[in-house]
Amino acid sequence: MIRITDILDRISAYHPEADLALVERAYIYSARIHEGQVRLSGEPYLSHPLEVAGLLTELKLGPVSIAAGLLHDTLEDTKATMDDLTELFGEPVTDIVKGVTKLSGLAFRSSEAHQAENIRKMILAMADDIRVILIKLCDRLHNMRTLQFQKEKKQIKIAQETLDIYAPLANRLGIYWIRTELEDIAFKYLFPHQYREVVNQVAKKKDEQQEYINTIRKSIETKMADADLPCEVQGRHKHFYGIYQKMMNQDVDFEEVYDIIAFRIILDTVPQCYQAIGIIHSIWKPIPKRFKDFIGIPKPNMYQSLHTTVIGPLGERVEIQIRTREMDRIARDGIAAHWQYKEDSAFDQKTGAAFTWLRELVEEQKNLKDPDEFMESVRIELFPDEVYVFTPRGDVLALPKAATPVDFAYAIHTEVGNQCTGAKVDGRMVPLKYELKTGERVEIITSSNHQPSKDWLNFVKTARARSRVRQHIKAEERKLSLTLGREMCDKVLRKYHVSLKKFLKSHEIEKAVHDLGYKTADDLIAGVGYGKVTPLQVARYLLPRAEIKDEKETIVTRLRDRIRGRKAKSGILVRGVNDILVRFANCCHPLPGDPVVGYITRGQGVTVHRTSCPHSLSIDPERRIELQWAPETEEVYPVRIHVLCHDRIGLLANITAAISQGQANILDASVNTRADKRADCYFTISVSGADHLENVIKLVDKIRHVIKVARLAA
Repeated sequence: MIRITDILDRISAYHPEADLALVERAYIYSARIHEGQVRLSGEPYLSHPLEVAGLLTELKLGPVSIAAGLLHDTLEDTKATMDDLTELFGEPVTDIVKGVTKLSGLAFRSSEAHQAENIRKMILAMADDIRVILIKLCDRLHNMRTLQFQKEKKQIKIAQETLDIYAPLANRLGIYWIRTELEDIAFKYLFPHQYREVVNQVAKKKDEQQEYINTIRKSIETKMADADLPCEVQGRHKHFYGIYQKMMNQDVDFEEVYDIIAFRIILDTVPQCYQAIGIIHSIWKPIPKRFKDFIGIPKPNMYQSLHTTVIGPLGERVEIQIRTREMDRIARDGIAAHWQYKEDSAFDQKTGAAFTWLRELVEEQKNLKDPDEFMESVRIELFPDEVYVFTPRGDVLALPKAATPVDFAYAIHTEVGNQCTGAKVDGRMVPLKYELKTGERVEIITSSNHQPSKDWLNFVKTARARSRVRQHIKAEERKLSLTLGREMCDKVLRKYHVSLKKFLKSHEIEKAVHDLGYKTADDLIAGVGYGKVTPLQVARYLLPRAEIKDEKETIVTRLRDRIRGRKAKSGILVRGVNDILVRFANCCHPLPGDPVVGYITRGQGVTVHRTSCPHSLSIDPERRIELQWAPETEEVYPVRIHVLCHDRIGLLANITAAISQGQANILDASVNTRADKRADCYFTISVSGADHLENVIKLVDKIRHVIKVARLAA
């Protein structure tokens, strides 16, 4: 466990004038308030805030950030209050601690909603003060380092969240050393078999590769010295998860991943960097389209470097990065580099530009009330790769890889996106689904009477474009539903010789709005049009009960009436009612235990999707309905799994035996053998739920020569 004296010594080393008294007071208060608390490892709880503070010193942050790191769990896990912290440490420290603190004590409809609200709060706090996320990342990194003390199910959940949100966030902020360690630890827990395989392969070749690194380094140093370019040359292995991603993306074995080792040349000035790239290309032949100039066009997170891949002395590909020392500091610490030594200063223009994506995300979250849509937007904004395209005026726009002209149009302005009818790239007409490439010049053609198309959701890549298209579609659907709802209510009320217009400002309509869970009369009428409320329900509030015949009231009861005879239980409860017309979506095959959501379809009952299913994100919220699995059901459900393995005699028999051992029945099976002596095995099996499936996957994954086992969406 790191000691407070070590932390104070580190701060003094890089910030001699720092207010160490603030850090010492924070340490004493944290030790007192956490006294008696113990972590799962058995260590005193104080070890965690100390380790977080230690990680913050590696980012060379100032005393305000370090103090907040020592206090980051006090509001959540102790009796400390914001008033206490403000009185003792001042508002800046308290505001940061408040931003880091998770939401607690609030009721959410699902764990996904809870996670979404935590992430939303973190994003909003981060927009006010970037130090919030720096502390949150250090907090997550230490928790990942001690993940072995959690239960297996919790390990997988935390590791997946880290891979989905925190590692990409560290990458988006340019803090690559945190990103790589988060990815490697998450990789270890999510894919243990593949992790061990990559680690063993790297260890096996370590001595051989070290000799190779030394040879290349000496060759570069000699050539640079001849050109009077003093430099530092570093050779490094790619991190384990990066190697695994290469293997999966390129569908190759470890031996075929060519750029496991990368070299970095660090110089003093920008002109020297361009001179060095010329020397490298004169020594070794560059590979076409592999040169990238991130000095001329920096990444949104301020990263700058020259990248090239060349054919090395042994005929193999070699990846080389060239940058200045200042660029190397920013490449290591990213946005945190701004806060080093100068916590009270304002962002300069260059640093502020790196927050454009964050400001846009904050703007988008105001329009996204649905947690699933919000999380999708966050994941889209945390994309790892960008393309850089030019506007007709020559301005550079950074967009996610595979972005389209529609994404470009919405990045310019919402109205440009809404009115987009076509696009020119480098002067030639292209389809709206065309994937833009770095360096292209894009011109958008608009028409004032044009509107967004629902089909755009199938190819747009940015959260902004997706959000704006959905907003327009929802607005149009609401108009139609409002018109239809009025017609339906009027039709029922005319039977009793009255009109809806008469009641729209009455006390009775206000009571109906309140009792039926809506905010306004228009919302209620639109709900009738969507099919969530019947016109008869509205009429019961507007007319004396004696006038209205006893008819079926809700969409639930109407759906139940369509079931002839008693059907077998589906295992799904709709608002506490079973025996309802339910069908399971073929796109995601939900199982008991999966978080699910329902979609009301007129005349077809309720379609059940997994909440993670891409189709569920396009469901109109007005037609979405809460579902839950019945506590007990004897139903079994089909699900497809994919087993990637090395081809060997008897392996198929071992896999089928493991599936049988897991008490699952095989409904269908197929095997395809690849040229590289690997095999893809596809099985359709029947299981009772998600836990049953997880048990089967674990049994198959333990078999020797099995590389990966995964559940398929369809």
